[in-house]
Amino acid sequence: MALAIFSEERRKWWTLAAVAFGLFMIMLDNTVVNVALPAIQEDLGADLSQLQWIVTGYALTFAALMLIGGKLADAYGRRLIFVAGIVVFTGASLWCGLADSGEMLIAARVVQGGGAALMNPATLSIIAATFPPKERGMAIGIWAGVSALALAIGPLVGGLLTEHLSWHWIFFVNVPVGAVAIAASYLLITESKDETHESLDLPGLATSALGLFALTYGLIEANGYGWTSPRIIGSFVVAAVSLASFIVIERRRRFPMLDLSLFRSGTYAGANLAMLLVALSMFGVFFFVSLYMQNVLGYSAVQAGAAFLPMTLVIILVAPIAGKASDRFGSRWLMTIGMVLLGVQLLYLSQLGPDADFWDLLPGLFVGGLGMSMSMTPTAAAATRAVPVHKAGVGSAVLNAMRQVGGSVGIALMGAIVAHEAGGTPGIEGFMAGYERALFVAALIAFAGSIVAFALVRQEATEEPAAVELAA
Repeated sequence: MALAIFSEERRKWWTLAAVAFGLFMIMLDNTVVNVALPAIQEDLGADLSQLQWIVTGYALTFAALMLIGGKLADAYGRRLIFVAGIVVFTGASLWCGLADSGEMLIAARVVQGGGAALMNPATLSIIAATFPPKERGMAIGIWAGVSALALAIGPLVGGLLTEHLSWHWIFFVNVPVGAVAIAASYLLITESKDETHESLDLPGLATSALGLFALTYGLIEANGYGWTSPRIIGSFVVAAVSLASFIVIERRRRFPMLDLSLFRSGTYAGANLAMLLVALSMFGVFFFVSLYMQNVLGYSAVQAGAAFLPMTLVIILVAPIAGKASDRFGSRWLMTIGMVLLGVQLLYLSQLGPDADFWDLLPGLFVGGLGMSMSMTPTAAAATRAVPVHKAGVGSAVLNAMRQVGGSVGIALMGAIVAHEAGGTPGIEGFMAGYERALFVAALIAFAGSIVAFALVRQEATEEPAAVELAA
């Protein structure tokens, strides 16, 4: 009813503004914690494993519950589930701020990730249901730009709050923002849902969540318990069996949580795999570059956050342009070039030593901003155009789940590499050896993503499905 004061054309953009507002909050919490890790470690007495779980606990539940979040949004109303997610996220943020131990903070972050999993798929499916195909790329460009901006500006926000208030405030600030987001959602977003939905796939949820948790647990704890210990081998076995069971269940269920037929589109499959590889290479970088800046270069929390500003500014400027360009020229070449640039950035940063300064960091951050904008925005546009509108919720949930799975596994993988390389050499020298090797591996992953994008993504396959559904 409140939307009656807007014309149809204006309403679309106000809807985009509302979902972007909520999206910014949940994506900010992927990286806002990174520069606060030393302060959290000192205050709560957390070890490296706990620090990794503070970051990956959020990313993991975000990923594991994303599919069910998308399915719930399609089934019961995208605005309803979006708002429910904001409520859970905001309450968990308050719990995070009040945490007085590493265990309590990890538990609160896990719940916070659950709230984000309800919110995130709804944002992209609301956009898909609101914008026609010819405008969807630009809208998704703004969506992806907000997402990338939040990821990039998180370290600065975290640094300012940690240094001038305390690390608790990186979570407390979400409480008033969450209240505003709830009000904006009811004022600006029109409810929509999939009228063909019949049932939820609880076995699929259970097997996918267990598999992702076991895989991440094994990677994070492997150096502590030993790669050949029964606990770690058991974790990897559970992960393999659970994820294989998930695929079998989804193939046989009449109403699966993940419609595997979506992957018959090479573009959709390629976009999801590319997103997985981008996140796998980049999330660990935010984590360890922040530690490198503070623990090796001697930056304060604010200085470390501010160092990411050039990357942030490039993302703000380039992401919407990349989205519009994907409407006109397709996503394939933009994705390919963007992922090559990410690989170049990672190789460059891996060669910086303990005596580097900001001007040494700047070229890598600039190239990384270009790479993130040119890869993430067109990837989201390609995936969204490749699915029919009534499947937009689960389709976007898969894409976002790939990003979060890649992020949580990426942090665990990079952490395992750093810990292994630094095992025999304590101090800065050991950290730098692991840091260099981890970024080199991440660069190879980014280059693999460029090959996937070039080989699988086809613009011709992305226009018709959504157009047909809208016409229907």
